Amino acid sequence: MLAYLSCPLRVLQLANRMLLAGVLLLLSGLLGAYGLEAQLSMGSLVTAHSLTIIGPGLLKLGYVLRLAAQQQLRKLQQPCCVAA
Repeated sequence: MLAYLSCPLRVLQLANRMLLAGVLLLLSGLLGAYGLEAQLSMGSLVTAHSLTIIGPGLLKLGYVLRLAAQQQLRKLQQPCCVAA
């Protein structure tokens, strides 16, 4: 795993996926927790509310990871790995 994270291009791709997943989790959580609360069971409602916490957390982690990868790419001034 450490070898995978040593390439800033791969880290940038991972960060982009984390950002997308965070947005999707947040939107689905908001829809379930506040849009469909009358139709959902208690377990589903708890899950939907949990997604409204997990989604933004994933967004924040993805954003920080993206910033770190972009900074590393600026330092290198050249591609570091071919199979990104």
